[in-house]
Amino acid sequence: MASRYDLLLICVLSLFLALTHSKTLKRDVKALNEIKASLGWRVVYSWVGDDPCGDGDLPPWSGVTCSTQGDYRVVTELEVYAVSIVGPFPIAVTNLLDLTRLDLHNNKLTGPIPPQIGRLKRLKVLNLRWNKLQDVIPPEIGELKRLTHLYLSFNSFKGEIPKELAALPELRYLYLQENRLIGRIPAELGTLQNLRHLDAGNNHLVGTIRELIRFDGSFPSLRNLYLNNNYLSGGIPAQLSNLTSLEIVYLSYNKLIGNIPFAIAHIPKLTFLYLDHNQFSGRIPDAFYKHPFLKEMYIEGNMFKQGVNPIGTHKVLEVSDADFAV
Repeated sequence: MASRYDLLLICVLSLFLALTHSKTLKRDVKALNEIKASLGWRVVYSWVGDDPCGDGDLPPWSGVTCSTQGDYRVVTELEVYAVSIVGPFPIAVTNLLDLTRLDLHNNKLTGPIPPQIGRLKRLKVLNLRWNKLQDVIPPEIGELKRLTHLYLSFNSFKGEIPKELAALPELRYLYLQENRLIGRIPAELGTLQNLRHLDAGNNHLVGTIRELIRFDGSFPSLRNLYLNNNYLSGGIPAQLSNLTSLEIVYLSYNKLIGNIPFAIAHIPKLTFLYLDHNQFSGRIPDAFYKHPFLKEMYIEGNMFKQGVNPIGTHKVLEVSDADFAV
């Protein structure tokens, strides 16, 4: 009788033989070679051969991950980042219909994201941050029902945040900061049951926090809310305390007014509260100073009464990629 080790070895060898003898789907070979022709020498020099999944003695192309489906190999991940790719978004990418991860961050891509992005129905991670992408965020991204991570920050997107993003039931991390987005943040985003991190800072957004959380049960899983450096107005509604998973609330550099509601001090795990450079007034309830988790509360640049003090030493909050690794 074969041992467990022998069975494991047979499985590994079978998988290896399947990968080495399966043909790569022609659709994916054609798409990757079109991408190769458009990306320039920085990528092409490491993409050797015609088959992106490897052919004979040639390994798979750098940044390309393939898997076997039936008798064919298909491309499931494309990660080509920080290699100074210049030019428009390579539309041939949208023909890689089995992609689960697309990472082209930290390049010099320009122009719009094509609406054909909505074809990538299996995509879970879309990372296009730190490029020079422009125009509006295509509503077709709302068709990517398996998407969990969406990184569009540090580009030049304009227009409004499409409410179609609220149709992404698995979305956990949404990064929109450092663009040129205008209008109100769609309250429909509050219906995303799994959203943990929302960053829309450093844009030209208007509206009120009350409008954003107007639906009952808004943002049930949200931990981090970054709305800093916009043009938000009105006050902080007591209903914000209904977002009981909040840990970071970053509201610096807006046009917010009024008193800080006592109820906010009862958000159980609130750790960082940034209120600086607004037009808040009055006093801050003592409960904030007794909060067991609150490490930093920054209040500079408001109209609080004399004697209102900050908590902790303010620093810019930075979150590493490792914190959100899939």
